[in-house]
Amino acid sequence: MGGGGYFDEVAPLWEGMRRSSFSEAVREEAISAADVKPGGLAADIGAGTGFMAEGLMHKGLRVIAVDRSEAMIEVMRRKFPNAPIDYCLGDAEGLPIEDGGVDYSFANMLLHHVERPWAAIGEMARILRPGGALVVADLDEHDFGFLKIEHKDLWMGFRRGEVERWLLEAGLEGVSIRCAGENCCAKSSSGGERASISIFIASGKKRGPARADGTRDPWAELPGTPQAGGGTWPGRLGHPRQGRALRSPWHWEGHQPD
Repeated sequence: MGGGGYFDEVAPLWEGMRRSSFSEAVREEAISAADVKPGGLAADIGAGTGFMAEGLMHKGLRVIAVDRSEAMIEVMRRKFPNAPIDYCLGDAEGLPIEDGGVDYSFANMLLHHVERPWAAIGEMARILRPGGALVVADLDEHDFGFLKIEHKDLWMGFRRGEVERWLLEAGLEGVSIRCAGENCCAKSSSGGERASISIFIASGKKRGPARADGTRDPWAELPGTPQAGGGTWPGRLGHPRQGRALRSPWHWEGHQPD
């Protein structure tokens, strides 16, 4: 999410790039860190073409997918027709989601593309309800400079202690950082240099009481959702920050891989 230009250009290739870099096991590790419950609402920040969102939907969650690249979101919309996803253009450092609007907030390989990763974590914490879980998957500190040039990385990974401090400063408790169990791999397009960088999973929960079942009403407080007495809920999107919603379908018949 370091800028729409590069990501707009690579959007059609993004899923292939992801497959060559790391597996679905990283996604499963991230989701397991949040202890998700079916019926909850998750925000996928820097959603790309839907890698994390797909796993969350398979766990029975509804998703608000936020990305700075409209081309990425368009690929995702075609990939998941009629899915329980709210698509939203927005910046990780100023999310267009209301305070306490979601049960879970996820970011996969986002922080190293953000100018102020600590601010992005603060925003991810802001939109969580009390007791909600925040999870980020990203790269450990490295020295592969070609990633800054060819992949537009703004940060060459992170020290885990630094990320832990950001989560604590964002008001999270039970903070944990662990190895995802595999490396992110990439090859330079010029010179043949290869990178292999360990991936970490960082997680924590927002201070405050949680509901007994850990979820929200699956039909409550979402745009276009009918109320029992007629009309619609005002919704959780539209926080007075950068971003706009694109589409909010609610009936998903499942995604069949190509």
